[in-house]
Amino acid sequence: MRDPQNDPLDAHGPERSCILTRRTAPREELIRLALGPDNQVAPDVRARAPGRGAWIGVGRKALDEANAKGKLKGALARAFNTSELDVPADLGERIETALRQQALDRLGLEARGGTLLTGAERIDQAARAGKVHLLIHAADAGEDGNRTLDQAWRVGGGDAQGLVFPEGRTILSMALGRENVVHIALTDAAAARRVTLAINRWQAFIDPDAGLERGHSARPGAADVFVDEGNA
Repeated sequence: MRDPQNDPLDAHGPERSCILTRRTAPREELIRLALGPDNQVAPDVRARAPGRGAWIGVGRKALDEANAKGKLKGALARAFNTSELDVPADLGERIETALRQQALDRLGLEARGGTLLTGAERIDQAARAGKVHLLIHAADAGEDGNRTLDQAWRVGGGDAQGLVFPEGRTILSMALGRENVVHIALTDAAAARRVTLAINRWQAFIDPDAGLERGHSARPGAADVFVDEGNA
């Protein structure tokens, strides 16, 4: 039985080849697109849909431009070996929404699994004790609060500063099922990697040049589209 804490993209899988440039990249750094029974192309960010899939490594701006010019459809037609496909005009928006939901779902899973702390005082104590593997601040968190917890994390051997989440406390609170979630700490190394991956993929798609507040995006920078022969 699949462990509900795990995601198919958690582990490093095989690399995929770019159908435009033949460059390769690990599948966990890319976004999979699947072809539905109605021949409509849809995001498959969890890489679970059956059958053939195409992998993209571009940000939303580049994807929208390629879609508008017909270049994306041509690449996908070759990847899926059919010209009978429908590429929605709002595919970029659908991918962004799916990546956002995946990141929020990932946080919710970690909260239920007991690998996540909230509350400034609890996080401060855990950070100073060296028990925090990832520190996250809501987009609307106060600078003073961020600075205090960042310092506590550094004292405990953590990074220079926490990751600033693209959403505010209201959204984080809803995702975790808790009240007034302003700061989050991951106390398990594997959980921290899972959350970082989910947020990196979402943030890189929104703006691949911006990266994250605390480090580099895990996504490739080139405008590449990748393909695979199945979802494994």
